[in-house]
Amino acid sequence: MERDIPHIIVEDLDRSSSLPSPRLDPARADFAQAVLAGLAQKPHSLPCRFFYDASGSALFEEITQLEEYYPTRVETALLEAYGAEIAERMGDARVLVEFGSGSSRKTSLLLSALPRVSVYVPIDVAGESLAEAAEWLSERHDGLAIRPLIADFTKTRTLPVVARRPRKLGFFSGSTIGNLTHAEAQAFLANAAHLLGRGASFLVGVDLKKDPAILIPAYNDRRGVTAAFNLNLLERINRELDGDIDLDRFAHDAIYDESHGRIEMHLVSLVRQTVRVLGRAFHFAKGERIHTENSHKYSIEGFQALAARAGWTPAHAWTDQDQLFSLHLLRLE
Repeated sequence: MERDIPHIIVEDLDRSSSLPSPRLDPARADFAQAVLAGLAQKPHSLPCRFFYDASGSALFEEITQLEEYYPTRVETALLEAYGAEIAERMGDARVLVEFGSGSSRKTSLLLSALPRVSVYVPIDVAGESLAEAAEWLSERHDGLAIRPLIADFTKTRTLPVVARRPRKLGFFSGSTIGNLTHAEAQAFLANAAHLLGRGASFLVGVDLKKDPAILIPAYNDRRGVTAAFNLNLLERINRELDGDIDLDRFAHDAIYDESHGRIEMHLVSLVRQTVRVLGRAFHFAKGERIHTENSHKYSIEGFQALAARAGWTPAHAWTDQDQLFSLHLLRLE
């Protein structure tokens, strides 16, 4: 069959009227605003969505192959083992909407189990990653219309015209929902319900609560790949925002916050120092931290309760024998 060539659609994102510099394009201005605001506040923080430039995306792909990092491996195994059952329970629909560009391999496994899907819409802010994933999938799924949408997948309210059909399917893999606070996760699920509409089914990957002895190595591996991934955010600031940050003066750290049920990733200043970004100075004491990511862990019942509060009806959950990871099927009645 003839392949459909992906056409990337860019959604107008909600921007502040006061951009850091009129010379910055909208995507760079968004990054600049978030960095300047995050470094100015105490405690310092940077949004994890900016991890995924080309270098960060490559490092994350390397992370997914690490022995310590179980989520990708276990989720892929669940899709391989239960793909037919998942497809049967998801129902007959022609449109699959993926929130976040995700792993093309996992997406391909799901698409293979859903042969009646003819339109695929991945949503992400990372246009380069979207284009690469779309091209990879188009080579493997003949006749599939791929319409990537560059947008904030937590807030987007519209889909390409070709995807505006009833009874859509949603996919949110990789436990990315764990990066959101519980309030943000509930708001995301409610917005996804609005976007997908009545009669939709939604498959969501959710990492489960477990012994910190398993969790912490997954975010602080022996080879230091996760450390490089975290520090790459500072390198991106240097490269794109005229930063002068010395990466050797910061170190990666991952901790488990039991009270919040989450892994936290930080960049720790090893010395007292001043860094500059777009001409602005930011001062760090020795040991001061930049919070870069949360990864919330759930129980099966806890996530189902959260989904129900967002308007979804939990339909089924699959997990591995070691109870490391779960796939949740939600329905919108």
